Amino acid sequence: MQLTSDLFQQTSKVFTVGELTRQIRGILETKFGAVWVQGEISNYKLHPSGHQYFTLKDQRAQIACVIWRDTMLPPRQPLVDGTQVQVYGTVTVFETRGQYQLNVQILQPRGVGMLQAKFEALKRKLQAEGLFAPERKRSLPKFPQRIGIVTSPSGAAIRDMLNVLRRRAPWLQIWISPVRVQGTGAAQEIAVAIRELAAPNDAFAPLDLIVVTRGGGSIEDLWEFNEEIVARAIFNSTVPIVSAVGHEIDFTICDFVADLRAPTPSAAAELIVPDIIDLHRRIDGCVRGLARQLLNRVRDAQQRLDHGREILQRCLAHKIDAYKRGLIHITRALQARSPARELMMRRNRLVDLHRRLIASPERLLENARHRFRRIGGILRVLGPEATLRRGYSITMNERGKIIRTIAVVRPKMKIRTRVNDGEFGSEVL
Repeated sequence: MQLTSDLFQQTSKVFTVGELTRQIRGILETKFGAVWVQGEISNYKLHPSGHQYFTLKDQRAQIACVIWRDTMLPPRQPLVDGTQVQVYGTVTVFETRGQYQLNVQILQPRGVGMLQAKFEALKRKLQAEGLFAPERKRSLPKFPQRIGIVTSPSGAAIRDMLNVLRRRAPWLQIWISPVRVQGTGAAQEIAVAIRELAAPNDAFAPLDLIVVTRGGGSIEDLWEFNEEIVARAIFNSTVPIVSAVGHEIDFTICDFVADLRAPTPSAAAELIVPDIIDLHRRIDGCVRGLARQLLNRVRDAQQRLDHGREILQRCLAHKIDAYKRGLIHITRALQARSPARELMMRRNRLVDLHRRLIASPERLLENARHRFRRIGGILRVLGPEATLRRGYSITMNERGKIIRTIAVVRPKMKIRTRVNDGEFGSEVL
């Protein structure tokens, strides 16, 4: 009886359907997370919104799957019922129907390697974040002085690189950060080595560039260079990085993020430093070219100097002749304008001015009289007296103001009229 009571108390909580479904969803998503599942597609449907729905089944069970519109790129071949595929996604619950389903993130034909699918998924993710953007890649220094190499100290890649670097650039200072390049935990070692070489360090001066390298191998052998931690360490490095992983046909995530991808470790050594023999050859060529240029310039300067001397001599001779002609002209001008002659001309002009000054008042007075008489005649012709003599009259009011219009005249008004020989008064009727 006591056992039955305890069991009843444990199960006495009543869930709503939503609460129970939500707890089931949380358990599924926490327990499984992202998984790979393979099976056969059935009931495929492309919704007008762009979402894709289908059922993944085998002989014993089935699970609902959905590919959200913006989750992944369209597959190369359309999905059809009956296709055998492998999908990668997260297990969740569609609470509205109480149905568990798989939110698909990667879909590939059955039989494609899991590592290759993981590689493609990480590649798409990092590319979307801009880690592969060409505009963020930095150019390498033409003449590096100090470089760092992240690799295994016992591998063939480091031996090949050192041989090429010592032959081409004997002045180069090289720091090797030894790491494992294969196996569990190697990716973390590579990422830490990149960060340590790129960060300021009291042990050595700042590096000009870093090389991440190893020899060739299978995709499993090179997989540590496909890990996201290595890609982000390269992306966050303040020092330019060259990736030289594997052979020419091998590509890793490290290659896409690095500032430069070299097909092999030896090729990386040839790309990052110039050849000292070629430098000597180029320097010798530059020295010879500079000597020829200097000799040509000296010759050109000498020719210009000689030509300038000739021009200067001709100019001096021409100037001397011009000065002589000018001196002769000035002498003649001075002779034509001697002080005695100039004094005589000024005295004659003064006498003439004196004579004109004496005669000017009488002539001016006569001209004034003539103008006065002419203006007086004009006034007599145009004045009011001449008008009255021609028979006209002037009518004024009692105050002597001239009446110009009948509008100012009123009955009984006293007015005066002036004629040629006098005035008379009158009254307006």
